[in-house]
Amino acid sequence: MSERPEAIDPDVDLHVPDQRAETAGGAKWPVLAVISAGGALGASARYGLALAWPVPVGGFPWATLLINVLGCAFIGVLMPLISEGGRRAHHLVRPFLGVGVLGGFTTFSTYAVEVSRLLARQQAGLAMAYAAGTLLGALGAVSLAATATRRALAARTGAEYGVRTP
Repeated sequence: MSERPEAIDPDVDLHVPDQRAETAGGAKWPVLAVISAGGALGASARYGLALAWPVPVGGFPWATLLINVLGCAFIGVLMPLISEGGRRAHHLVRPFLGVGVLGGFTTFSTYAVEVSRLLARQQAGLAMAYAAGTLLGALGAVSLAATATRRALAARTGAEYGVRTP
């Protein structure tokens, strides 16, 4: 079995004429609209979770850690579903879900602020554990979710998705 390379966001390479055309002229407005709508939904979900699980004074920012790890896991599921296996999703699905919803849901800027706050409170060990834990958790989540999604797709369709199935 040959290994397939990781899926790369197809809308990133503006050197490819078809991809550049997606955001040229009037074509950019639907893309911007779905990103905005998705961002509002994702940010609202993040805000709701932060309200439900606030960081106590001097406490550990568990909600932000969970948000970032979950968001990365969802990206790991989303990208193989919409960009692999010969079936392409509607061109607005990725901007809506990937950039909008999950971009609004995850919050690496809050993560950076919380690391700074922990350092300011003289909790360097906790700050470093949070910094490393979030990084490892996010990378692990996206990798595990993408692999699991590819395995599920391969089992369902009998096709190869870059993973070896038993």
